[in-house]
Amino acid sequence: MSGVLIFAAFVALMLAGVPIGVALMLGGAVGIGLAELGWMSLPNNFYAGIAKYPLLALPMFVLVGVIFDRSGVAQRLVRFAMAIVGRGPGMLPMVAILVAMFLGGISGSGPATAAAVGGVMLVAMARAGYPPAYSASVVGAAAAVDILIPPSIAFIVYSVLVPGASVPALFAAGLLPGVLTSIALIVPAVWLARRHGFGAQEQVEPRPPFWPSLREASWGLVAPVLILGGMRAGWFTPTEAAVVAVFYGLFVGMVVYRTIGLRDLGRILADAAETSGVIMVVIALASIFAYAVSTLGLVDPITQFITGSGLGSYGALALVVLVLLAVGMVLDGISIFLIFVPLLLPLMRAYDWDPVWFGVILTYMVAIGQFTPPMAVNLMVSSRLAGVRMEQTVRWVLWFVLSMLLLLLVLIAFPAISLWLPRALNY
Repeated sequence: MSGVLIFAAFVALMLAGVPIGVALMLGGAVGIGLAELGWMSLPNNFYAGIAKYPLLALPMFVLVGVIFDRSGVAQRLVRFAMAIVGRGPGMLPMVAILVAMFLGGISGSGPATAAAVGGVMLVAMARAGYPPAYSASVVGAAAAVDILIPPSIAFIVYSVLVPGASVPALFAAGLLPGVLTSIALIVPAVWLARRHGFGAQEQVEPRPPFWPSLREASWGLVAPVLILGGMRAGWFTPTEAAVVAVFYGLFVGMVVYRTIGLRDLGRILADAAETSGVIMVVIALASIFAYAVSTLGLVDPITQFITGSGLGSYGALALVVLVLLAVGMVLDGISIFLIFVPLLLPLMRAYDWDPVWFGVILTYMVAIGQFTPPMAVNLMVSSRLAGVRMEQTVRWVLWFVLSMLLLLLVLIAFPAISLWLPRALNY
């Protein structure tokens, strides 16, 4: 009965418009009160939820994303990508996806990448004859790759929630699926552009010279190598890598490109602190909900029902995928992790799913939700920049969703795609 009341309270508060973190906390408080677990468990679990070493990397990587967004790295990467792929129908969408993938190796934040890439590419694509709704769809879908490419804020949150899934292992596991996802998005983007004759004006502008473009973009190209290579070489942990990336980004923005001044630092720090603060508070509040659910054993009957239903491992995973794809349309990624990962942990153990592989699958589904209406955070950013309504992008977005779903089936059928690299690196 207490389990029903916990979930009923949570759903009622969500429908009433209460913020997700507060709704989780109050739902958990209902269970704690009914079971007489002691009200001191509220502040204890609030603190325990964020008093974890891997979470120290989260605000630093958020700050890295803000710094590189303001430094003008995206514009130089776009110019370099154009120098590589050249001009022609479908080439600008390809550039947008490739640059978004590369920026994912710096910040790991989808909305930040949508803003950085969209600010550069949407104007160029409009000038080349691409419809704004199509361009917004490309940028929104491309930015979703960022939570798969390391460093990923989503992987950091997942590692805190799931024992046995370390941050380095998750970072390594997400790299190849992230690259494959970019390819899966490039195929429909180029096909749609050529099928509908978009980008007819693209060949009018000259191709940027290769070597000057490479020289300008080299500072941005070094950043992922510094972050990931430094972790692999054992020079620093993921948290220390984030701090190194912050100082490297400030050096590039303030000394090399000179696009960031001393007066800009206050705004940059404030923006990063606001974003990090919201995420950390939601994680802390959700820890109360997770404590109530796990302590009262509310997930056990659900796990027993699914395992006893005869669905099998793939059937249960298909059910999880359908539920999370539907939920991903209305909830943001962090909320999905905080609500569903504690519920799915017993199921993961029952079917002996690898926690690192399962983390990649969950993150992949969150990535799809980031550009699937109605609650598509990346698409909200790109649509606003393109000056179109989100509903105008649906006819284009569906093609990218379909392509990613086909790749999802491949990642589920062949876990080695995700697990090969972390195993090769002995993570």
